[in-house]
Amino acid sequence: MSTDQTPAADSPFRPDPGARDEAPQFVLPLVVRIERAAPPPRTDALETAARAVLVMLADERSVGEGEWARAVRDWQDARIRKVVRRARGAEWRRAEALPGITVTGKSAEVRVFPPVPLDGWPKDLARLQVSGTDLDDPETPPPADPAAPVLWLNPDLDMSAGKAMAQAGHGAQLAWWELPDEDRTAWHAAGFPLTVRTADPSRWGDLVTGGLPTVRDAGFTEIAPGSCTVVADHPALR
Repeated sequence: MSTDQTPAADSPFRPDPGARDEAPQFVLPLVVRIERAAPPPRTDALETAARAVLVMLADERSVGEGEWARAVRDWQDARIRKVVRRARGAEWRRAEALPGITVTGKSAEVRVFPPVPLDGWPKDLARLQVSGTDLDDPETPPPADPAAPVLWLNPDLDMSAGKAMAQAGHGAQLAWWELPDEDRTAWHAAGFPLTVRTADPSRWGDLVTGGLPTVRDAGFTEIAPGSCTVVADHPALR
């Protein structure tokens, strides 16, 4: 599922909106493993995708003079597009052979790859399907721990799992950008604990207007442009 979002205009990591749109556009590929007989629970997949984005941003190859750093900078200088595709069996094995990082959840597996140009996908990723990422939670997820980072989903939007995975990744990325260095270091050292939950409708308005990092979707797929999809509630940002 393809999606991008508009970050806060005053983010220290971002150019002005005009420069963002004029820059060459890149995309961060994420591949979720969905075996026919054992698909992962939806929430586990969302949380694993969000952590995968953070792992990519914090990886030593993505910063400084690392081998992925130029691609990551080019991607962040434009719209931070993400595309989630699915793989199983031999498709997954081929994806694992490409440079990237596999992040595991309770049962979910998501592989994140360094950003690529919109029209420059590796063939073994380009052939993977975007559709078919509909997942369910066999059991209701427990309440979020208010002392830990929570990515709150808009309760009024109906998003496929692939779309929601990308949106959760956006929310995690906005939180990462906004955190002071010491809090980023601590989150990284702890392994990026987080939860993804759908907000209570009665609380959503307060979350959106509460000054926390908020994802506003560009509206390329599934939902209307400008829709608020995720609020990133990190304890250090409250």
